[in-house]
Amino acid sequence: MTCEVWDYGLPWWCVLLAVAISALFSLPIGLIQAVTNQQPGLNILAEFVVGYILPGRPIANVTFKTYGYISMSHTMSFLGDLKLGQYMKIPPKEMFMTRLIGTFIAGCINLVTANWLLSTRPNICTPEGYPWTCPGANVFFSASVIWGVIAPERMFGTSSIYHPLMYFFIFGLFIPIPFYLILRRFPSTVLDRIHTPVLLTSVGLIPPSRPYQYANWLAVGFLFQFCVRRYRPEWYRRFNYILSAAMDSGVAISALVIFFTLQMHGVDFPSWWGTDMNHCPLDKANFSGQIPINKPKS
Repeated sequence: MTCEVWDYGLPWWCVLLAVAISALFSLPIGLIQAVTNQQPGLNILAEFVVGYILPGRPIANVTFKTYGYISMSHTMSFLGDLKLGQYMKIPPKEMFMTRLIGTFIAGCINLVTANWLLSTRPNICTPEGYPWTCPGANVFFSASVIWGVIAPERMFGTSSIYHPLMYFFIFGLFIPIPFYLILRRFPSTVLDRIHTPVLLTSVGLIPPSRPYQYANWLAVGFLFQFCVRRYRPEWYRRFNYILSAAMDSGVAISALVIFFTLQMHGVDFPSWWGTDMNHCPLDKANFSGQIPINKPKS
């Protein structure tokens, strides 16, 4: 009804196709997430499919991606809630109603907050508006241009320089098979710790994630999942995941406190060696080979 009343350029049958894709992949992605706690996304697949069906329609592309990808993502999240409800002896009906009401409230808060920020923060979603640079929104916009405006046929067609990237679909399809066959023959090898879907999915977070974030994840994961788990197993069993939840919550709460107490009142972060200049000027080099020279702030 939304696509028909408001002209998104997305036919009603594309909504059904998006839901069908989400339903088809929910089971295999659920199996991967249950084993590894990693969720491969359907965003690229959804953009790819609708980009071929409806080229040149960026709004239709991102709408199809939202119905196809977010539906699966919410399915996985709800299954996690049901699992938690089983542990806590909460009936599934109560979990469903709680999630339904919570989703409605969160949607309203997100809409109000986004409108408020867009109307009050100058230069929002631009480098000049730091820290409100909106990396996720910029990736979303860039995806609409690549998959919607340009479209996959032009971007990855046989005449495009990016066409060889299409062969990675075949590579991703067959790469788990050798590991499976080796493990069937030698079940006690170290290869049983290699999980190819996780290995390939991890790099998909690079936009908008940065390389230093991967280094931080690796360091924290090695510390707790190897060192603490091996040498302090009792502490690991009792406190590891509580600490993980506390760290996530602490970052979110500190961001709110810093914004409302400091940034909202024009209090900038202290100027020091780590913030006065960019120590990697190559990240701004352009296609012509020109490298801007960054100078410290006076």
